[in-house]
Amino acid sequence: MKSGKLAMMVAAGAVVGGILLAERKRPLRHQDKPAIPRNLRNAALGAGCAVFVAAVEEPLTQAIARGNLAGKRGFAQKLPRPLRLIGGIAAMDYGFYWWHVATHKVPFLWRFHRVHHIDPDMDASTAVRFHPLDMLVSLPWRLVQVRLSGASPKSLRWWRNFFNFSILFHHSNMKLPGRTDETLAKVLTTPEMHGIHHSSIKAERDSNYTSGLSFWDRLHGTYRSSPPQDEIDIGVYEQFSGNDVPIDQSLGAPFREVPRQR
Repeated sequence: MKSGKLAMMVAAGAVVGGILLAERKRPLRHQDKPAIPRNLRNAALGAGCAVFVAAVEEPLTQAIARGNLAGKRGFAQKLPRPLRLIGGIAAMDYGFYWWHVATHKVPFLWRFHRVHHIDPDMDASTAVRFHPLDMLVSLPWRLVQVRLSGASPKSLRWWRNFFNFSILFHHSNMKLPGRTDETLAKVLTTPEMHGIHHSSIKAERDSNYTSGLSFWDRLHGTYRSSPPQDEIDIGVYEQFSGNDVPIDQSLGAPFREVPRQR
C-alpha cells in the first residue's frame, strides 16, 4: 500500500474516532434509541453503498474526469490554470446541492432518499445510511455532474475526500464549543445546520441542502438557522415515525406507499 494512501486512511480513522468520542462527551441532541444497534444497521447499509461506489461509480467518474483533463472540457477546465483544482471541487459541490434538492422534490427520488431520513436519531452513522439503490439512481446525475464540472481526476479525488469528511462532520451529534457552529456555518455545513434538515417537519426539512459549502443555501434562499436543536424531532412523520427501523424494512421502504409529507 502506498504511504500516501496509508496516511489518508490513518487520518480518516483518527477523524472518525474523534467525532465518535465528541458525540459521547458533548452531545448536541438527546438520543432516544440504543446507539449500537442503530450504528450497526446504518453501517451495514453504508457498506452496500460503498461497494457500489468503489466498483461502479468511481471507475466511471474517474474515466470522465480523465477525459475532462485531456480534452480541456467542462467548467473548471475553462478557468485559469491556478484555479482549476478549486474550481472543480466547487463545481462538484454545487452540483451535489442540486441533486440533493431533487431527491426531496421529485417523488421517485424521495422514495430512495427517505431511507436516509427515517433514522429516528441522527449521528455520524447516519452519514452512511443510504439505500444501496440510491447509489444506482444517482449514478446518471453523478456522471453528468463530473462532465459539466470539468473536474480533473485530482479535483474529483479531493472533492470525494472533502465530501466524505463533511458528511461525517455535519451528521454528527456533537455540540461544538461556544459560537463555533454559528461561525463555521458561514462557510461550511455544520451539525446544527444539518440537524434542521433532518427535522420531521417538511417545512424545516426543505432547507439546508448543502453537503459541503454552506453558501449554496444562502445563494438560493434555502438556508435556515432555526428552530433550536432541542426542539427538532428527527425523522419523518409516517409509519416509521419514532421507530428504530429494522434493516429489512429500510431496504423495502422505497417499494411501499410513501405517505404525504407533513
